[in-house]
Amino acid sequence: MTTVVFADLVGSTSMFGRLGDETASRFVTHLVGTLGKIFEQHHGRVVKVLGDGLFVVFHQEGEALAACIHVQNHLFDNEILAGGSGAPVEMQIGIEAGEVVEIDGDCFGDTVNSAARLADLAGASQILTTENVWKGLFPVQRAMLRSMGPMYLRGRTEASNVYRVEWKASANGDATMVGRSMNPVQKQVYLELCFDKRVAVLDAQTGTISVGRATDASLMVNDPRVSRQHALLEWRGGHFVLSDASSYGTWVYLGDQSEPVVLRRTECYLVGGGTIVPGCARDDDKAPQVTFSIKHRAQTS
Repeated sequence: MTTVVFADLVGSTSMFGRLGDETASRFVTHLVGTLGKIFEQHHGRVVKVLGDGLFVVFHQEGEALAACIHVQNHLFDNEILAGGSGAPVEMQIGIEAGEVVEIDGDCFGDTVNSAARLADLAGASQILTTENVWKGLFPVQRAMLRSMGPMYLRGRTEASNVYRVEWKASANGDATMVGRSMNPVQKQVYLELCFDKRVAVLDAQTGTISVGRATDASLMVNDPRVSRQHALLEWRGGHFVLSDASSYGTWVYLGDQSEPVVLRRTECYLVGGGTIVPGCARDDDKAPQVTFSIKHRAQTS
């Protein structure tokens, strides 16, 4: 059993456009080298440096998780900015465990592909993993994982139970953000929902917004399949949570996934971007599709 980690830099294309190839290349090379050393401190082996990311393998799931959390905390605590451009550096990370085939130091197989897909699916500053990793963790580490339900990872015929890692302790998350608000650059995140030229925005200050057929809903979706108060979206513990409160359910498509997470009086975390379809599946006739995206803004005090 091998644990595979893919860690990718978010927004590297725009960074190269802002800073120029030479400056951006020097910055990325130095950053990736630093993060590689952190993985090695936790007994990881860097298989490849993938331009703006790393492919790392571990013998133990717990060491892999600890290394990924260390990387995210290193970026967050040190407020590393992209080559002095003012934009915070963020990584998206995927972790999978299973059998791999090793040839001349390189690793191949379904486990490797799954870790890469999880990294693609993760949002900025997020770590996604599966039940395969969850099973190999100690209880104290398992407590940091929050289920996002079954998802079909591209290239797999069976759904994987995907978990999001709460790498910042929720108990002191708000206090940490308050302390950081006095710094010149503050990372802020918000959720944007769009439907039929209407837009609703949710952030830490807004707290809660609603989607439904009612005229007083934050985002009104006038469709007979949609309940008056269909779904609630809230900022909880530093993350966006979608809760279904409807009669027919809510279909959530994360990233480019073709298979949805179906909510029926249940909830899930939103990551990255995707589509929310209240009341039916996306391929139903004239399905009401609400697009969502999690965005970051830098605010100067």
